Amino acid sequence: MNNEHLVNRDEFSFNLHQYGWNDKLNQLKQNSLFKSLPHGRIATVHRTCYEIVSENGLLQCELTGNMLFGKSAYELPCTGDWIIFQQFEEDKGIIVDMLPRERVLVRKKNGTISDKQAIAAYIDKALIVQSLDSNFNMRRAERFAVQIFEANIQPILVLNKADLDFDHGTIAEATKHFQLRMPVYLTSIHQPETITALRSSIGTGETVVLVGSSGVGKSSLVNALCEKPAVHTSAISESTGKGRHTSTRRQMVEMTDAGILIDTPGVREFGLATDGTETLTDTLDMKDYVGLCRFKDCTHHNEPGCAVLEAVKNGNLDQKIYQNYLKLEREIDHFSTSSHQKRKKERSQSKLLNEYKKLLGVRR
Repeated sequence: MNNEHLVNRDEFSFNLHQYGWNDKLNQLKQNSLFKSLPHGRIATVHRTCYEIVSENGLLQCELTGNMLFGKSAYELPCTGDWIIFQQFEEDKGIIVDMLPRERVLVRKKNGTISDKQAIAAYIDKALIVQSLDSNFNMRRAERFAVQIFEANIQPILVLNKADLDFDHGTIAEATKHFQLRMPVYLTSIHQPETITALRSSIGTGETVVLVGSSGVGKSSLVNALCEKPAVHTSAISESTGKGRHTSTRRQMVEMTDAGILIDTPGVREFGLATDGTETLTDTLDMKDYVGLCRFKDCTHHNEPGCAVLEAVKNGNLDQKIYQNYLKLEREIDHFSTSSHQKRKKERSQSKLLNEYKKLLGVRR
């Protein structure tokens, strides 16, 4: 592997309590067959090689054959996972086990119908970063928020590049339904007081992931929060006026006397990977209207006595929010149906395989 991509050892304190290690994780470790071996947390993933932060330092680890070939792509370790490893050199080891995941941020894997991709695990908070320029898109922020709430992670809306000229009234109106559900911060790396305010929301031992599209300033924001150049950034493009895509992988960095940040590559597509719409109505602040519908099974499409449609009609519910609800609902239904069909097919194939094995046993 090219050494220029390796994490800088000087960026880590190797104090795993700052990384979130606690008594609950220790209890989970006691259930492993490898509980006597050291544990660590995945800082970065390089295909089949993993950068591990441990009390023994920073190690490059690979998976055992059983883990590599016995797990699906979704089940393989991702950034933030806690693992158990066997060390065989000063800075090398083998991952032999992975602790059960919690608070996993996922998305639909690109190019698939029903496969999930794990972005990061053991996340406490997620910064949904939007920039106050032409990149501003509340519909995209709503999409992120649905998946974040589904994972039982606390979202925070970060409106970045607040030093630019923007219409405060328009932004306030566009984000008012989020302000009831999560903290909202206006930030700029050129206004240190805004960074200080955001930094104060991150506690020691907490893990915070940043999500957003390319060019919203996530990497620059990470460096400002860490008070050091922790990740690479690039200049604004002169042709488009937007920041260039700089993060190429999910990367964990340590804040000074605080928590852990995970920078993620900007995404053009963030497909929802959830089976229910209840989180959707909660995220879009539609829950109160849903409870007032005449019919309990109301789809909020064209039924008489639908409180949601009435709220749209009288202006209490933004038409754009409702249209996004319909779009995301269709996406969730499609993913849910496809996932169910996939599981049904897998069960059928497993049953046929078991019957075939029994048949072979009889013939012998």
